[in-house]
Amino acid sequence: MSSGTAPVQPTTLENCDREPIHIPGSIQSHGVLVAVDASGLVRHASGNAHALLGHALQPGELLRGSRLVAQHPVLGELLDEGLAALGAAADLPMPTELLAAGRSFDVVLHQSHELLVIEFEARQASSDALTGFAMQAHRAMEKLRRPRASIDDLLQLATQELQALTGFDRVMAYRFRPDSSGDVVAESRADFLDPYLGRRYPASDIPAQARALYVANTLRVIADVQAAPVPLAQAPGSKPLDQSAAILRSVSPIHIEYLTNMGVGASMSISIVINNRLWGLLACHHMGPRQVPYSVRMACDVMAQMLGATIQAALARKQAERQQQVSELRTRVMESVLHSDDEFAALCAHAAALATSMHAGAVIVSESSKLCTEGEISDSAAQALLHWLDATHAGGALYATHALPLEAPEVGVQLSPWCGVLALPLDMHRGSWLVFLRKEQIETIHWGGKPEKEVRAGPLGPRLTPRGSFDLWKEIVRATAEPWAGDDLDLARQLLAELVRAQSTRHAELNNARAHLMAVLGHDLRDPLHSISMAARVLEKNSGTDGSTGRLGQRIQSSSSRMQRLVSQVMDMSRLQSRLGLDLRPATLDLVQLLADLMDEARTAHPGMQLVGHLPDSLRAEADPDRIAQVFANLISNARHHGDAGHPVEVHAHGTPAGPVIEVRNVAPAIAPEVAADLFTPFKSSSVGKVRNRSGLGLGLYIAHQIVQGHGGRIGYAHEAPHVVFTVHLPLRPPGAANNPLA
Repeated sequence: MSSGTAPVQPTTLENCDREPIHIPGSIQSHGVLVAVDASGLVRHASGNAHALLGHALQPGELLRGSRLVAQHPVLGELLDEGLAALGAAADLPMPTELLAAGRSFDVVLHQSHELLVIEFEARQASSDALTGFAMQAHRAMEKLRRPRASIDDLLQLATQELQALTGFDRVMAYRFRPDSSGDVVAESRADFLDPYLGRRYPASDIPAQARALYVANTLRVIADVQAAPVPLAQAPGSKPLDQSAAILRSVSPIHIEYLTNMGVGASMSISIVINNRLWGLLACHHMGPRQVPYSVRMACDVMAQMLGATIQAALARKQAERQQQVSELRTRVMESVLHSDDEFAALCAHAAALATSMHAGAVIVSESSKLCTEGEISDSAAQALLHWLDATHAGGALYATHALPLEAPEVGVQLSPWCGVLALPLDMHRGSWLVFLRKEQIETIHWGGKPEKEVRAGPLGPRLTPRGSFDLWKEIVRATAEPWAGDDLDLARQLLAELVRAQSTRHAELNNARAHLMAVLGHDLRDPLHSISMAARVLEKNSGTDGSTGRLGQRIQSSSSRMQRLVSQVMDMSRLQSRLGLDLRPATLDLVQLLADLMDEARTAHPGMQLVGHLPDSLRAEADPDRIAQVFANLISNARHHGDAGHPVEVHAHGTPAGPVIEVRNVAPAIAPEVAADLFTPFKSSSVGKVRNRSGLGLGLYIAHQIVQGHGGRIGYAHEAPHVVFTVHLPLRPPGAANNPLA
């Protein structure tokens, strides 16, 4: 067996957070550790076994790596039970007392992977003293069971009872923040010590691997910070011993230096674990060496578990109360949104209550161009934030930050003093957002020493060195708000899911009603409109000498033709929404002749219209003549409606190797980007109530797009100053009827 320890790698800036503190290769000096495999062969043994235990174990056998032989009957029985339990379903034997070499030891067994680990911890107190400790611990637990006004009050009581039970000079209760820094929220101390209450300690004071051990092994004691560790000898071929659960595990040199810098001679820490997470820590410090008996430590550990359960119940109760309140509010909001004619207005009516439920100081509700706010925020600041969200977070996921000025300084300046943003994307197609805001929280942090570590030469060479001073160090933090907690985010996700579901339900109902109405209108209006049109033609033919009857017939004919176009659009829309398609019937045609006829009809219907064609002699295509005519009639009509007066509408056509290209141009300003994005969608809000086309439903371009797409082509918009240009690309041959989704 090798008597040396595994080589210790220097702890550098690169590997500080990965320091293998669970396999230190040594133990603290006030005890003995032996590890055996399932056959009883010694795999690891501390070098002080003979010095502390005398002949209770055969030291010669330990050094040769032979099977462990216990000379003491109590130890022999304990070893047999431990080996029987190793790898089996039976429990390991309970800790027991052992008298060896004139000293009392607490003997504790645990399993480390495939090894049985036996630890002998020397006792410093008599059995009578331990009985007194037990009574004191029982009284402390009774006190902790009584209800307290707050969690901090409960933690303060815990520090008082722990200090009285263990005799440490200082006992502190840490509560960890989401960023893993910790605040001292309760403290009991000797009068000669400076107070640490209210100070914050950075997350780097407890590295990630140390946090994992605090969860796995909830009580940790360092009896003498300055004592030299005792090396573990290990059998050849053995892996380093994992001491995650060991009570005697030695201490990282980094942590020893940290405690020395604080002037601490002994320490004990007890984890407060809630939902398998390190929620807090009870930290005990003594200015000199101090060894707390094992049974007292176990009582302290039970107290901490009871404390954690009480805190967890209080947090769960508080969370349940909030969940109930928010759930009731969410139900009211959903009922309003589902039953209101205006879901935007319904959401705005509940904006203030929603802000309160999310602990927000302001809220923004937006839908397309509509905006409402609650709280001290201007419309211009709200619009700036919404434009930034549309540009950077349009993926449909919830967005949260407590430090917007640090993430987006240009928006943060406009939004000041609001720094916290929790944004729920309700409908990205309409630019709908529900945004909660929190104000800047200017905070003076009282750090326990300057939080940054530094790289300098330490005992292990150049490396990351613990903070050397723990004097009060103040830092003023700006440009941040209170962070959004996990509960806040969970409630926001629930609200978002409910609102999206409500919108989907509402939209489905509206679409069904709209499709039914379209079908009814198209069916019931077409026959009477045809009769009116026929009557108008009769009036026009039988015009009197003054021509008044003919003019009346022309007017009726014009109105009925417009109504027939609307009915046709409604029928087409009904077919599209019912997935029946537009029934395309491609045929060989001359697009030039078709465009010329359409232009003649437009000039006849609108004598004042200037319509100029730039057409080749012929342009053959495979397309449905009626449907393609419908596309270009719509484009020409739109150009007449929206073009600047006094300028002609131009129709250009030419052939390309890919197929015919037709452009319809009119002089007009560029279409606004937010309108252009929805040009080819139905029922556009920008189409309803247009001064120059009051009867429009916003269906023409949508149906034209569907027709062109059904032919395998594409239609697009561009602004080529001073012209608005709609361009139709048609393929040389449309897709087959079997593959045509509109056929």
